[in-house]
Amino acid sequence: MNAPRQKERLVVLIVLAVALFSPPLLLLFDTPSRTGPSRLPLYIFIAWAAVIGLAAWLMERRQEE
Repeated sequence: MNAPRQKERLVVLIVLAVALFSPPLLLLFDTPSRTGPSRLPLYIFIAWAAVIGLAAWLMERRQEE
């Protein structure tokens, strides 16, 4: 992968991370579910893991090429 293309993908990843952790989206998951407490901690953990996984995948692909 060439350097400009990788920079574009990393910028998109940053924008995705900012969108995932924006207050309006977090408030959607901060409501209590019917079966118990709020789903916010689960959402934050899954979003955090997804961002880290995508970052690792993008950086690993760069080193292979």
